[in-house]
Amino acid sequence: MTEINRYALMMEALSELKPEIDSTSQAPTQTPPALPSLSDVLAGYSPLPPAALFLGVASDDLPVLLNLHDPVPGPILIAADPGAGKTALLQMIALAAGATQQPEDLQFGVLTNHPDEWGRVEAIPNNVGIFPLHNQSSEDFILSLASWAHDNKTSKQSVLLLLDDLEAASNLDFDARQNLRWLLLRGPARRVWPIVTLNPNRMETIMPWLDAFRTRVFGTMQDPRHIKQLDAVSAELGTLNSGSHFTLREGDSWLRFWIPSIDY
Repeated sequence: MTEINRYALMMEALSELKPEIDSTSQAPTQTPPALPSLSDVLAGYSPLPPAALFLGVASDDLPVLLNLHDPVPGPILIAADPGAGKTALLQMIALAAGATQQPEDLQFGVLTNHPDEWGRVEAIPNNVGIFPLHNQSSEDFILSLASWAHDNKTSKQSVLLLLDDLEAASNLDFDARQNLRWLLLRGPARRVWPIVTLNPNRMETIMPWLDAFRTRVFGTMQDPRHIKQLDAVSAELGTLNSGSHFTLREGDSWLRFWIPSIDY
């Protein structure tokens, strides 16, 4: 049995026990098993299909992949409570992209309020920049990316726009906000993929933006009001393991997956 198989079985058992553990004050604390490393997980799936972006591992041990040449899923929203692993998922996606794709096929840029958290991805050849959201460079990057996407009708290269905090982006200047809205609506059809995190505690001012996200990935979330607003009532988000487990809607059901530990 592989390390991935063992981890999946252990996490499935722990997930089934979690409601019972939470309701019993005398129950001993359960420590989740150690996550397999990203390099080991990717080695087990190598090679990935062309234009496949690795997002995580499903409970059946199959990789969760995004086809970068199929715009149907649209931009991706990652919504979860603070500390539930939104930034970790975004960073794992960047590191997996660098480990599986050549820069001429896939590049990424990061917009964040905390560029110091992204040091481990700076040296990846696929990285075009880590841009502070409070800096002019973030607005310049959005403008240049929108310009590239407008003109991109034949290029097979894809670009990930990794935006860590949608609410913070609402403070960008008018032109940058308009271009960001255009990228959310048209970007995937032009090979620009916005992957954006959202803190549900700060989403009231950006509710109109949320309609652009057909694909929504959820981590742990406790507030029933937020869960209802994001149309995730049936996802049982309170039973996810914070920091490592996520879920997304797949037809009429929910696909749960976990992310490997970062070892690059």
